[in-house]
This record gives sequence, C-alpha cells and structure tokens, in this order.
Amino acid sequence: MARDRRPPRTSPAGPGRTTRSRAGSRASTPTSVAAASTGAPGAATPAAQRRFPVLPSRLGLTRRALAVLSVLVVLALSYANSLRIYLDQQRDLGEAQQQIAQRNERIGELQDELNRWNDPAYVKAQARDRLGWLLPGEKGFKVIGADGKPLGTGVVLDSQTDLPPGEHAEMWFDRLWGSIETADNPERGVGR
Repeated sequence: MARDRRPPRTSPAGPGRTTRSRAGSRASTPTSVAAASTGAPGAATPAAQRRFPVLPSRLGLTRRALAVLSVLVVLALSYANSLRIYLDQQRDLGEAQQQIAQRNERIGELQDELNRWNDPAYVKAQARDRLGWLLPGEKGFKVIGADGKPLGTGVVLDSQTDLPPGEHAEMWFDRLWGSIETADNPERGVGR
C-alpha cells in the first residue's frame, strides 16, 4: 500500500491565532526528530520542515517580533529621507540668515557713507583731496618727484592707465553722438 505523503490539513484555531500543522508540532519534539532521521512512518517529511522553518530558540525571536522589526526598519528608512530633507532645509536657513546679516552690515556701511556725503565739510575735504580744488584766496602747489610725476595727487582713474599711449578714453558725448548717428543711419550700425 502506498501512503499519501502530503502534509496533514490544518484546522482553524480561532480569531487572532495562527494555525499549526501536526507535522510542524511533531518536528519540534525530540522523538519525532529522531524518528525522522531513522525514516519512521510517523515522522515529518523534509518538505514540511522547509515549509515551516523553525527559528533558533536561543535568539528568542518569534514571527511577530520579526514582523514588528521589519515594520520598524521600513519606518526608519522612510523617515530617514524626511530627516535628510529637514537637515538640508536647516542648513539652507542658516546660510540665508548669514547672508541677511552680511547684507544688513553692508547696508549699514553704505548708510554711514551716505550720511558722510550729506555733510558739507566732508564734501569739501573730498573735493580738495581727490580733485585738488582750492578755496578762493588759497594757493595750491604740487610736489614733483625725481621721475617728474606729481606725488600725492589723490585718486588715479584706472581706465586711463589701461589705454595704449596716444589714445584717449571715449567721452560720454562721443558715445551719445555715435548712437545718434547709428539711429539716423542703421545700415552703418555696429557689426555690419
């Protein structure tokens, strides 16, 4: 007679409880393990043992604990992205606040300079220093160095020093006249 080697059917255990097969419960007893190794007829088959793996008891993990652990891992991974975005936003916010502080400091410096230019004494001092202007009745002089250039003349415009010798910077009225000529005769415009 050939015996049917299918695992036995399980019966419902009720709400909230898991069902256990008789083969799985037999496999966990020491007598059935010994019977399985000897090939006894009542022993659990290796296929049944593969279907319902037995966790090592030394870890103390159950299937519920594994399910909770896997849910916690999924939640941690999903919140990790949100945490990264939050930290990026905090870094951007710190940089923006630093830029605002620097710009407020620059605004304060420019406001101080504007207040100085509203003072007539400061404007006179700048005109005397930068442009070499004199008040009526004063006599001006320039100190000439050994190379023949005046010393302490104040501000030197960089645009004039960058030009080749013999050429002059184009004045504003020359540019204005050139744009008027271009508007009158667009065929002679720049780039044609």
